[in-house]
Amino acid sequence: MEKALTLSHSTIGKKALLAVSGLVLFGFVIGHMLGNLQVFLGPEKLNAYAATLHHTPALLWGTRIVLVVAIITHITMALQLMGRSSAARPVSYAKKDNAVTSYAAITMKLSGPILFFYIVFHLAHFTVPGLALGSYEHSATNVYANVVNAFSIPWVAAVYIIAQVLVGFHLYHGAWSMFQTLGLSHPRYEGKKKLAAQSLALIVMIGNISMPVCVLAGVIPQAT
Repeated sequence: MEKALTLSHSTIGKKALLAVSGLVLFGFVIGHMLGNLQVFLGPEKLNAYAATLHHTPALLWGTRIVLVVAIITHITMALQLMGRSSAARPVSYAKKDNAVTSYAAITMKLSGPILFFYIVFHLAHFTVPGLALGSYEHSATNVYANVVNAFSIPWVAAVYIIAQVLVGFHLYHGAWSMFQTLGLSHPRYEGKKKLAAQSLALIVMIGNISMPVCVLAGVIPQAT
């Protein structure tokens, strides 16, 4: 316990906790995407997947508890590191050169809070309490209908698409930073690390965006 407290008090410890909690969240995002992509397989598959989760409370609540701990840790460490960075340089740079810093890195401070509110919106929309954002009824059992009916509304689809672009930027820079923090840094492998971070972020972004786009395009059929 004493070692854990000491770890959370040091800058490198905070970065390590940020990286590990980010890794947990990254894993969940990928798993969540793979589960949701079953919408392409039809209502039976997606609804059966959702029912299995709800009928396995140990798995469902175990995952939720781990996620809550990871989210709190991630946000807390990010805020504390930002505070330390600001305190270390109270006077801004006269001229700041961002030539080496990626656009994803520049937008991390903005995308983080936006994604937090997006998560709250997403949970309220599909989970608790579950909201119908158009002229349809939210169903506690027909997840397929909820997804298709919601994404058939252009502004709802747009919210999710924009959010997933931000998720992509956040994951890209997060994965890159995680490699650095966990000591996976060597000039020989910088190109491969960058490609790996970009590929993972793009896979998640494209996978999640494909659902609202395909609903709007009629590729995913309406619920019956």
